[in-house]
Amino acid sequence: MNSGPVEIKEKIKNLPGKPGVYQYYDSSGRIIYIGKAKNLKKRVSSYFNKKDHDTNKIKMLVSRIRDLEYIVVDSESEALLLENNLIKKYQPKYNAQLKDDKTFPWICIKNEPFPRVFVTRNVIRDGSLYFGPYTSTHMVRILIDLIRKLYPLRTCKYNLTRENIQKGKFKPCLEYHIGNCKAPCVGYQDEEDYNQTIQQVKKIVRGNIQEVIDYLEQLMNEYSKQYKFEEAQNVKEKIQMLEKYKSRSTVVNPKIKDLDVFTYLQDKNSYFINFLKVSGGRIVQAHTIELKRKLNETIADLLPRAVVNIRERLQSFAPEIVLPEKIELPLDNVKITIPKQGDKLRLIELSQRNLKYYKFEKQKQKEKIQKKFDKAESLEKLRKDLRMEKTPVHIECFDNSNIQGAYPVAACVVFRNGKPSNSEYRHFNIKSVEGPDDFASMREVVFRRYKKLLNEGSPLPQLVVIDGGKGQLSAAAKSLKELEIDNQITLIGIAKKLEEIFFVGDPVPLYLDKQSVSLRIIQHLRDEAHRFGIEFHRQKRSQKFTSTELEKIPGIGPKTIQQLLEKYKTTTRIRKLSENELAEIIGSDKAKKIKEYFKE
Repeated sequence: MNSGPVEIKEKIKNLPGKPGVYQYYDSSGRIIYIGKAKNLKKRVSSYFNKKDHDTNKIKMLVSRIRDLEYIVVDSESEALLLENNLIKKYQPKYNAQLKDDKTFPWICIKNEPFPRVFVTRNVIRDGSLYFGPYTSTHMVRILIDLIRKLYPLRTCKYNLTRENIQKGKFKPCLEYHIGNCKAPCVGYQDEEDYNQTIQQVKKIVRGNIQEVIDYLEQLMNEYSKQYKFEEAQNVKEKIQMLEKYKSRSTVVNPKIKDLDVFTYLQDKNSYFINFLKVSGGRIVQAHTIELKRKLNETIADLLPRAVVNIRERLQSFAPEIVLPEKIELPLDNVKITIPKQGDKLRLIELSQRNLKYYKFEKQKQKEKIQKKFDKAESLEKLRKDLRMEKTPVHIECFDNSNIQGAYPVAACVVFRNGKPSNSEYRHFNIKSVEGPDDFASMREVVFRRYKKLLNEGSPLPQLVVIDGGKGQLSAAAKSLKELEIDNQITLIGIAKKLEEIFFVGDPVPLYLDKQSVSLRIIQHLRDEAHRFGIEFHRQKRSQKFTSTELEKIPGIGPKTIQQLLEKYKTTTRIRKLSENELAEIIGSDKAKKIKEYFKE
């Protein structure tokens, strides 16, 4: 593009004061913005006449415009439709983008002898009938399932011409034998009967369910008059299925025929637009899109395009559109209604509730994605700080607990993707070590843990954290070396006092910044392992102390101890009981022995 500000101003002078669409180009010849106008001359001039624009984005847009083109149309309505199509085609940088890239499913009735009925996302212009598109795949499946329960239709891809059938080219398949098809492929069902079924299917997918029900009720009555009760019962079951499907759609008012409802909700730099399609007094379709603002556009700027886009994509031709407030929609032959009361106002309120739910779900999804992103970033930072080759998505941490060698236990906690995986936590009773030997205990539990994982064929962690200094770390390293996996796992120890990070074979500790996310992850692992281990240790101590204390009393056996602990839970509470209270449970002799023991 060789045009510049001077040339553009000359073009603006010659712009007609008529409806149309204008396109702005940058220096490389790309379209960067497309707009519609009731008066092209006034609208385009407004970009260049203003010295101070409302936003920096508009200033940036104007500074990059090197040329413009325009298309004159007969009405603002045509300008709106053309603008929508051009934006979809070129997707200019500065136009608000519709956040909706789904390919919606359609129900296809194939243009062929004995037509198949199936779901597709590809519309082929071959004379087949397509119904939709449907914004909910769940609803399509329900509808197709209903049709197949109601009518035995073929699903094969055979070319069922009269000539092929008469030549006997085909054989009945399993679908015929299980009652899902009447085998038109071998002439068991004629084309007229099959096509009558297809007519009923068309009415169902068009939403004319009541017509089908009326027809089936008439057929059921005829069967009854002819004493064909089995056939009448089959038809009755079909009617019940249709009634059940019909009841799923929200009833508005039978007097309200066909209309579209649009409402909006603003959220920072976006607008959420909700659409409800009402047909025959029922809501038959609902859809929500997000419009990202690029140039600080208002809802009055964006809603017209959204309405055109949604109605075009979802094949809606309702003659009436219901809006929450007056917004100019330049659409020909369409009535615009802003209700103040009644059923149409309730439709507006329902649509706005849908928007709030949609926004809430969007926010939850964003938060979930952000958390995952934050965790991934944190783990990548930990990888770099610990000079690891692989990102530590699987981390395990060990801690020992004992009091002067008594009741030694250990705990292993597991973190996956930066979060505790509680179901994988493990407790260990120390089996091979006597006395207060933290190093030997650590060596035992680390060996047992990874020996088991190797035997099970389970994946090993990328990082193992040991709660302790050089001694515990060295003990753990011996176990990994003995198992020949020391080169597969990064092993570190964390000393409590100065939060020093030790590596195997390196006498100089690593000091991470106190505010570092890496240190916080390691501390979280250490604290969680300590908490989990302490809980187990207390449990062991409590069990041991309770049983030992009561067993020391002469004449008090296991059954009596169990009877007392089931009722009072702890020896502390048993100690506080009076002799009479104890006697009511275990008898006066045993009660006397217990009270005398505790007095001593």
